[in-house]
Amino acid sequence: MKIVHRSLRGVAILLPVAALVFFFGAARFVGARRNLVDGSQAITVSDRARALHQTLRIADLHNDLLLWDRDLVQLGMSGHTDIPRLVEGNVAVEVFSTVTKTPKGQNYEHNGAETDNITLLAVASRWPWRTWDSRLQRALYEGAKLQHAAGVSEGRLVLASTAAELQQALTFRSETPGIKPVIGLLNTEGLQALDGELAAVDTLFAHGFRLAGLAHFFDNDVAGSAHGTAQGGLTPFGHRVVQRMQELRMIVDLAHVSPQAFAEVLAVATRPVIVSHTGVQATCTGPRNLTDDQLRALAQHGALIGIGFWDGAVCDLSPRAIARAIRHAVTVAGLRNVALGSDWDGATTVAFGADQISQVTEALLQAGFTDEEIRAVMGENAIRFLLENLPPGT
Repeated sequence: MKIVHRSLRGVAILLPVAALVFFFGAARFVGARRNLVDGSQAITVSDRARALHQTLRIADLHNDLLLWDRDLVQLGMSGHTDIPRLVEGNVAVEVFSTVTKTPKGQNYEHNGAETDNITLLAVASRWPWRTWDSRLQRALYEGAKLQHAAGVSEGRLVLASTAAELQQALTFRSETPGIKPVIGLLNTEGLQALDGELAAVDTLFAHGFRLAGLAHFFDNDVAGSAHGTAQGGLTPFGHRVVQRMQELRMIVDLAHVSPQAFAEVLAVATRPVIVSHTGVQATCTGPRNLTDDQLRALAQHGALIGIGFWDGAVCDLSPRAIARAIRHAVTVAGLRNVALGSDWDGATTVAFGADQISQVTEALLQAGFTDEEIRAVMGENAIRFLLENLPPGT
């Protein structure tokens, strides 16, 4: 009997400990393990590149920091980004994405929609219970994390939802000595976040979302994914979603969509779209990287193409591989249509975090880009596109 009592006491002690580890350690451990920096192919940044870099207005079109159990405004020891590292890297504009569902065994080739990793992550990260079975509520909660971070950042993070707000923040950034805030915008990755309701497009818009990817790693009820089972096109519901997004001036993001959905969206789009984070087939073969025909089609529609930093986009982790992909995209699609789409903190391994993004400036110089071409790709193209395509505001 004493042995039984001892065992019960042991269980009574271990259960709270296990709960504490799960709720305050598991999600952070997973986030740290899934978002690594491998600096083995880092390059030395020259004085010339460093000086040029400090004059740039850098813009990055895709960052998944909001998914993880991390403090956005404190300097972290894991992952790729936080506000201090973005400030250190001289990043002016950052598009933060919300992630609402990913399949178990996620891969680039073939994923069903039946399973979901994010539910357990939401529970382990102590998200509100309403997020546990609603993808819309997950997007809204992650977006609220960004709003809260801006509120406590002491001016280091400001949010923009209109062209007027973006221009005001850029002007403040350029005219206020010593203050270089990061200007954040909201995207969501995959419109499973609508929970099947067209009205949820307006809900996302009302909560500050100004971009939205139609699909992520699986087919949903809006569009086929490049990594799905059927990899079909735009659904009838998806046609209504795209129409409503464009009525609101909400930017359609074609990252991850199937080739059929890609073509069908461009056939009906009335406003320019983006591909927020991608690679190009010519320098890195892969099911989600863009063909030359797709690059040309995007250019004809005035689209913006964000070149990624991870191995699936550029096939190795060298900043020179990023420069090669950018060079090809510029050659085929034209300079004004190419930008950066890092996929930082997107369960990726990269060569550098946000504080070391000057390595891209150095790689572009080494690849023969002029200062003005570098200025365009590193941020001016994205800033121009957003000013032209966000709701105007007042």
